[in-house]
Amino acid sequence: MTHAPAPEGIDTGSATAADESIAKPANFGLIFAALMLTMLLGALDQTIVSTALPTIVGELDGIEHMAWITTAYILAATVGMPVYGKLGDLMGRKNIFLTGIALFLVGSVVCGLAGNMGTLIAGRALQGLGGGGLMITSQAIIADLVPPRERAKYMAPMGAVFGLSSVVGPLLGGWFTDEHSWRWAFWVNLPLGVLAFLVAAVAIRLPRKAVQVTLDYVGTALMAAAVTCTVLFASWGGTQYAWSDPLVVGLGIGAVVAWVLFFVAEKRAKEPVIPLHLFRSPIFNVATLLGMIVIGLGMFAIVGYMPTYLQMVYGKSATESGLLLIPMVVGIMGTALPSGAIMSRTGRYKVYPIAGTVIIMLVAFLMSTLDVSDPVWLVCLYVGLAGAGVGLMMQTLVLAVQNDFPAAEVGTATSANNFFREIGATLGTAVVGAVFASRLTDQLAANIPAGAAAQVGDSDSLTPALVRALPADLRETVVSSYQEALVPIFLYLLPVFAVGLVLAFFLKEKPLADSADWHAENGPATEAADKEPAPAV
Repeated sequence: MTHAPAPEGIDTGSATAADESIAKPANFGLIFAALMLTMLLGALDQTIVSTALPTIVGELDGIEHMAWITTAYILAATVGMPVYGKLGDLMGRKNIFLTGIALFLVGSVVCGLAGNMGTLIAGRALQGLGGGGLMITSQAIIADLVPPRERAKYMAPMGAVFGLSSVVGPLLGGWFTDEHSWRWAFWVNLPLGVLAFLVAAVAIRLPRKAVQVTLDYVGTALMAAAVTCTVLFASWGGTQYAWSDPLVVGLGIGAVVAWVLFFVAEKRAKEPVIPLHLFRSPIFNVATLLGMIVIGLGMFAIVGYMPTYLQMVYGKSATESGLLLIPMVVGIMGTALPSGAIMSRTGRYKVYPIAGTVIIMLVAFLMSTLDVSDPVWLVCLYVGLAGAGVGLMMQTLVLAVQNDFPAAEVGTATSANNFFREIGATLGTAVVGAVFASRLTDQLAANIPAGAAAQVGDSDSLTPALVRALPADLRETVVSSYQEALVPIFLYLLPVFAVGLVLAFFLKEKPLADSADWHAENGPATEAADKEPAPAV
């Protein structure tokens, strides 16, 4: 039996049984560091502008377009994920990866130089188009170089990057804005991105796939339309526009129609961007649903609302509230690293999504019992527990999906899993936000005396600074209303997480392939796709 050509820089040695495995390149540590750095940059830019937004829109005179600074990045990154995954499988990942870094850096320059909101939003979209590729292709390159069983211990810290970015991003954005300029939130990407580009260009050596590529233009366009309608429907509904507003209704209808047409187009496409046969895999279906429900909804609900809760209820500053989320990162690392090491030894993974879902259910219940008199350390403890649950699940689910598909489709499967998790996070955050906004409006109307309503304003204009400036008795009433509006929502999430727990038990466990099995299984498939390897750098 013949095998695919080994990636450049990997010495396969003599054809002994022991050498059947694909060894990691000697400079793998350098490659892994570059992949981690690029993933961090891609994830960080989803959150780094959040604390700088008031200053940015004030300086560029564009408060009416403020939401687009974040939305443009998320939209472009989400749409780009499946495209990068598919192109990487068809063309080879190295050049696709370098293209993603280049687009991200160009977008950062455009943002840093922006003199108006239109230019800034265009730069953010370009950043997102590159950032989606950084996150997806990094995970796929690891899958090219490392067998699933050994891959577990490398995927764990990559998953922790997402938790780290959710905490570090707002802190960095606030610090740059206060001490230097908000533009440094974009300039900081340049030295780190250039370093990652150079390391990747020199160190990563993979076969170049010289196949003729048939791009799924129709499917990609319909997917972009479906994602855009879905994200805008979720982002604008109940906030900038009423759910009954014709624009929001039109976006909802447009999303449904575009999704239906997208899946019809994928059925007919020669090289679909998201092949429908992925959904014939029970592992892919369960892992993707778990990611949408438990991680997308669970983690983002906590990360999205805990900082403001700490500011409103405990009077913490934006920087302090960000620092108080560090326990979440500690929790993620505390479970992701040891579970990854154990999976590498045993090849088993099913227990971790089950345990992670149970922990997140426990956290949701505990958070539903929070009271304004509870100490801050208790909130931090719950946040840390939430991180522990996410750490057991995030990259475990990606690894399970990768392990169920041949090497020739690992990029497509990885990107589809991440793509639907992003969609779930967007919809979940929107639903939680809509319920919270409605409850807060009701609580303020019921608890604030009629004569003091003008001092407080409506729920949309309520800020931590405004609350701290209120008289003591009125401040206590607002804080209590905020707490009563948010805390019960965590209890409402329990049935959703219970569905996730049932799904976790249905996750089929396909033992992670070791080096020899992985090489034997994927050799013929990759040989058919790979042509001449790229010249050594």
